[in-house]
Amino acid sequence: MATTRLDRTLVARTALRLLNEVGLEGLTLRAIAAELGVKAPALYWHFKDKQALLDEMATEMFRRMAADLPAVAAPDWRDGLTAAMRGLRGHLLRYRDGAKVYSGTHFTDTGYAATMDAHLRGLTESGFTPRTAARAWFTAYSYTIGYVIEEQSMFPVAATAGGAAAGAEGIDLAARAERLAAYPLAAGAGDEIFGNHEEGFESGLAAVVAGIALTVRPSDT
Repeated sequence: MATTRLDRTLVARTALRLLNEVGLEGLTLRAIAAELGVKAPALYWHFKDKQALLDEMATEMFRRMAADLPAVAAPDWRDGLTAAMRGLRGHLLRYRDGAKVYSGTHFTDTGYAATMDAHLRGLTESGFTPRTAARAWFTAYSYTIGYVIEEQSMFPVAATAGGAAAGAEGIDLAARAERLAAYPLAAGAGDEIFGNHEEGFESGLAAVVAGIALTVRPSDT
């Protein structure tokens, strides 16, 4: 049995480490307890259910990424927002199912607020109103989260320490095209959808940022 005193942070860090081995579906309180050398009921002193644990895991993920997310600075808000979303994606890819863990959770402290405030301030200093700054940020954020969820669903593997996907089994595009031979446009879309994820992310993000400039902050046009 473990002699280290359990606390929320230790449990969350252990869960994140185990996540890369078993994925979100295999991440149970029983498995985490076994990793810590305790009985599962010991974890319920700290987390009432798995969702509460996921909230703490997402909070720990943010603590780790906050220092690495470049601020959105005036006047190059496009470059700043793009860099921030690249940083978010890179961190999420460090964990198997990282985007699913991060999405829809509630941070367990206010540590995120200073970073969020700094990003929004960079946008407002670039000419956004507080409302449109929030909309711009959330639009780019939602695209990034959604993209990584799809990316990791197609290649459900752990990531290397550097954040690059490792061991992903590619989709057989030729077999897919053969199955969809009667639907040539759908068949041809495979290369774009399932091909180079890095290039796909960058292309989509550029479209999102350009759209923000046209609709959320039309004075840029």
